[in-house]
Amino acid sequence: MATKGLSSAEKLARAELIEMVPYQSARRLQKADADANGKQAFNSKIWLNANEASGPGKYQLSADCINRYPDFQPENLMAAYSDYSGLPVEQLLATRGADEGIELIIRTFCTAYQDSILICPPTYGMYAISAENHGAGIVKVPQVNNQLDVDGIIEQLDNVNVVFLCSPGNPTGNLLPKAQIKAVLDAAQDKAIVVVDEAYIEFSPEDSAQSWLADYPNLVVLRTLSKAFALAGLRCGFTLASKEIITLLSKVIAPYPISAPVAEIASQALTGDNLQLMKVRVEETKILRQSLISWLETQSWVDEVFASDANFVLFRTPLKTEIFDGLKAQGILIRDQSKQLQLENCLRISIGSKREMDLVQKTMTNLVTNTSALSVQETN
Repeated sequence: MATKGLSSAEKLARAELIEMVPYQSARRLQKADADANGKQAFNSKIWLNANEASGPGKYQLSADCINRYPDFQPENLMAAYSDYSGLPVEQLLATRGADEGIELIIRTFCTAYQDSILICPPTYGMYAISAENHGAGIVKVPQVNNQLDVDGIIEQLDNVNVVFLCSPGNPTGNLLPKAQIKAVLDAAQDKAIVVVDEAYIEFSPEDSAQSWLADYPNLVVLRTLSKAFALAGLRCGFTLASKEIITLLSKVIAPYPISAPVAEIASQALTGDNLQLMKVRVEETKILRQSLISWLETQSWVDEVFASDANFVLFRTPLKTEIFDGLKAQGILIRDQSKQLQLENCLRISIGSKREMDLVQKTMTNLVTNTSALSVQETN
């Protein structure tokens, strides 16, 4: 690698880090765009680009023990998630969001510069980013019509240590067929760890792979409180696996991964009225999601609406740029997914409140009308 023009820190860093592109979160993309154009950070009225839940929660915090280090795995939090999931505490690991679970799995089961993971694009970008950061290789077996290429995955199992499956998927939104997941699990026994990322599973809990943990010692399930629980800012997730896998991951994780305030709020969210509120939020989101899907399916400027079992809707339109830029100009942010494999001209809308969804539909209608009128004028 040429070192001319590099800082002293860059010269000391791992060579591949210099060219590595970090994960482009919704917030990071927005700030980068503002910086590139010499503007202040975008002051959005409506955020529909990060699959967050709308509306704040109400929680009580105590500062009695804030001067002490928290427990490695806070008892109140682990007991609450054990009750919620139906799994013993020994099969749970609380992490800083599901993203830390992804990183821990790669660090635990992949030797840097020797082993690889397998992903099925289009899929969540952090699998590849975490692998790159650790020096693990990445084997890609693309989905076919938003389903797994099971034969393609099985062909690669001797070449990888970890398989990442996202169900419901991000950015597509659909559940992967359970029979396909099970086929991969069967083939991967004694060969690879199979991770089923269930960040959005509260929107279709009956389709969770959790019940298979007793039968498949190579299965790991990832969860988060960022979506249905409306706690994205809390950064709290969970890894569900066998006791043996949890023990291994516990050797790699930081000594105090969950702060006391996070544990306190998360524990409240998982019990009593707050748990019921989550379930109500899920049902309201599903109603608004179906309403958006039905509306998009009637629009002549929409080529495809993807099936969704999550809290967002992905659709394809030749007016991708006009709609994305036009919404942004009106203070509404959605997510452009058109750079993802197989997702050319695709936009993703997170499900917000009814007011927000009504506004985004009205704004898109006006944008398309104005675009069509301008096109007619230019033709004439």
